[in-house]
Amino acid sequence: MSYQVLARKWRPRTFHELVGQEHVQRALINALDQGRLHHAYLFTGTRGVGKTTLARILAKCLNCQDGVSSTPCGQCSTCRDIDEGRFVDLIEVDAASRTKVEDTRELLDNVQYAPSQGRYKVYLIDEVHMLSTHSFNALLKTLEEPPPHVKFLLATTDPQKLPVTVLSRCLQFALKNMPPERIVEYLARVLEAESVSFEEPALWLLGKAAEGSMRDAMSLTDQAIAFGQGQVRHADVAAMLGTLDHRHLLALVEALAEVDAARVLAEIASLAEQGPDFAGVLDDLTGILHRLAIAQMVPDALDNGHGDRETLLALAARFTAEDVQLYYQIGLQGRSDMDSTPEPRTALEMTLLRMLAFRPQGVPKPPQTPLPLRGESTPGAAGESPAAAGADAGSVAPSVASPQAPEPAAGPVEPPEPPVSGPVADESPQAAPRPPWEAVEEAPSQAPMPPETAAAEPRPAPAEDPDYPDPREALASDHGEETRRAAPSRPASADASVPWAGADYSGDEEPGGDMRSEPVPGEAPDPGEAWRDAGETQAPGEPPASEEAVDASSAPEIGDTASPSGEAVAFDHAAWLELFPSLALSGLTRNLAAHCMVGHDDGEALTLHLDPGQAAMNAEVHVERVRKALAAVGIERRVGIESAELPADVETPKSRSDREARERHAQAVEALRGDPHIQELEQAFSARLLEQTVAPQTAQAGTPAAR
Repeated sequence: MSYQVLARKWRPRTFHELVGQEHVQRALINALDQGRLHHAYLFTGTRGVGKTTLARILAKCLNCQDGVSSTPCGQCSTCRDIDEGRFVDLIEVDAASRTKVEDTRELLDNVQYAPSQGRYKVYLIDEVHMLSTHSFNALLKTLEEPPPHVKFLLATTDPQKLPVTVLSRCLQFALKNMPPERIVEYLARVLEAESVSFEEPALWLLGKAAEGSMRDAMSLTDQAIAFGQGQVRHADVAAMLGTLDHRHLLALVEALAEVDAARVLAEIASLAEQGPDFAGVLDDLTGILHRLAIAQMVPDALDNGHGDRETLLALAARFTAEDVQLYYQIGLQGRSDMDSTPEPRTALEMTLLRMLAFRPQGVPKPPQTPLPLRGESTPGAAGESPAAAGADAGSVAPSVASPQAPEPAAGPVEPPEPPVSGPVADESPQAAPRPPWEAVEEAPSQAPMPPETAAAEPRPAPAEDPDYPDPREALASDHGEETRRAAPSRPASADASVPWAGADYSGDEEPGGDMRSEPVPGEAPDPGEAWRDAGETQAPGEPPASEEAVDASSAPEIGDTASPSGEAVAFDHAAWLELFPSLALSGLTRNLAAHCMVGHDDGEALTLHLDPGQAAMNAEVHVERVRKALAAVGIERRVGIESAELPADVETPKSRSDREARERHAQAVEALRGDPHIQELEQAFSARLLEQTVAPQTAQAGTPAAR
């Protein structure tokens, strides 16, 4: 007896043997059991999902000698003849080979005759979309009102090509692609019945290679059995399909987890020796990233498709959730760009390097001198002699005013002569250079000098010069070119030395405001007096405080957990709101912290309550960054972030920022509404102000402005 391929041998013969397509089974079973039969059925779907199989099962149910039901006996002559393909009243037509209108007319000439053996004469037209337009027109009348003993079963893989007049005359059933899980389950059952040994990872390779077609999966299984000499092994199936060894992909993912760019390139070089499809490698890599995301969010839902479930669970713990999502998105973008690159290997390397370059933590760099945080003195200040420190305190140091200025010599420096009319410099060892904008603020009568001139020789300024008014008065004026040019510009190097300068956790606020409210390098903000009043100035004649003196006076106030009586004072939510803008946080970590409120503080452990809507962002890496940021400003605590419902009357830094942004927007709109020019435009041209396009700018003199 000749060998029968698995796809034909294991073709379902009843609805209960059918795999998948439950929505179609339910409709047909109920129609057969209740006697509500239509005269024309249309089955659509891709190749190998069961269109012809369903049509044959339906024909068997209609003509079984035991009667019309959803469970044919399978033993009568009619059932056997249909299974063997020799039933006279089941007319199977291949529309791809009979497209002419003459073929359709010949077919319809026999419709009027009663069936020879069965109860119904069933016309099964496969690939019906291949019929010509004239054939469809000839079929329409019979398809709409056929004789009572005729049933039409149409099958197609491209229903878009069918005329609407044909679609409206049929009951349509769209068959779905088979998921890999269903295919693997069915293949395992077939191989066990055929007494063929197999490995489950090999079945997953076959299920994915079938791309939703059960017939393709059965055909590939036949090929795998022959390739493996009667066995279905993972290595044999991988070699047969030409797929890459899964261990190489896991090695690439492990290199990404270690943020090791050199190892990533080495793994790609090892892959290149096997001549793989680099586009396929990237597809498999994004598939692993998808499974890593599932392992992080719902570990129980992770499949064991390649026998690597435990390995992926371990790898998932080494990635943050945002890293996995970012890598997946970059992988998809790199896959779309790969078709336009001249070298696929180069495209794969650039995609993986892009993943490392754009990860939130950044690419590891060679050791560098870190920027000083608040409450810390610069490395140069620690090693300076008292003479050098006192010398720098009396003038604007070029190393502070310009980042390109040379560093001071290691030996003692002879202090320059102070200006005659300027303030007397503090010669104490604790004196430190003042930022240039503060020097202008304390001596408003002194004109700003270029850094080169200031470095060469300090020039005395007149006590009162009308061309250089007080910068506070210049900033308080909204009109006048002379007063605006009088306000000295703040050097860009000032903000660059402050780690948290320019940080925006909400996206609504813009940096700016009164210059004296800006944080100063080396100066720590006080929760109670972090932002001074705009009118506060330094007492006349008082020498400028040194950087070390500021550190000594301000840093303990931030982290001060003791009252004057010596009792511990807890870090409360009000202090958290005042301190938050100055924390050295950015990105997702800052966004996470912005949705928190202080829950409990016992002096050793600080508990932050997180809005439950943001709980998905909570991760250990963010908690550690918050702890380090608090420690940098003097709050030494063990930090924990818990998801909890926040009281409605408590503002988080994010809600506070949103409220202030709304208030600024309302003030800006109100200012524009009151502008006479705007009112004139509205009256003359019937113009209207689009409030949603108004973007408030940070006011420089306490008055909201808009652009």
